[in-house]
Amino acid sequence: MERILLFFLLISSVCFGQNGEQYFARQGQMTFFSYTSVENIKAQNDQVQSVVDTNTGEIIVSILIKAFKFEKSLMEEHFNESYMESDLFPKATFQGNIIDFDPSTLGIQTRIIKGDFTLRGVTKPVDFKVNINNLGDTFSLEGDIEVLVKDYNIKIPALLSPNIANAIQVKFNLEYKPYEK
Repeated sequence: MERILLFFLLISSVCFGQNGEQYFARQGQMTFFSYTSVENIKAQNDQVQSVVDTNTGEIIVSILIKAFKFEKSLMEEHFNESYMESDLFPKATFQGNIIDFDPSTLGIQTRIIKGDFTLRGVTKPVDFKVNINNLGDTFSLEGDIEVLVKDYNIKIPALLSPNIANAIQVKFNLEYKPYEK
């Protein structure tokens, strides 16, 4: 956990420079859901971290793969060992920009985020809609994105393919506070 925090501090100082207004989310929530007629698979991760520079709209998100928790321990084991290979690919990352984010506007803003999502060593450009609730000294960012299994080289054995959807629905909620140096 300390290494992830150090990673964010280093990346934020390099990417955002010294003039940005930086906000940090330490325990963001992310869930994913896979629906099939055979079985639904759901997992939750409460250790998602993110940094946002409100002056530039730059955003970085880090997702520790092993932090996803499942209802069934066998699902969690298969997820980490067979599909995500979390020992080889311990985290997923996103780096991008919130388009037209206005940090001076209080309340809810709906914006588009564009950037690069890296999962299992594969980086793809993505864009998705988010709701930003600006409370003045803090703000939250929530939204969802669809992740296609084939885009990130996630191999699913033919025997198990009816159990896992080709598109995984991912939802997230990140609560940001000012970064204090």
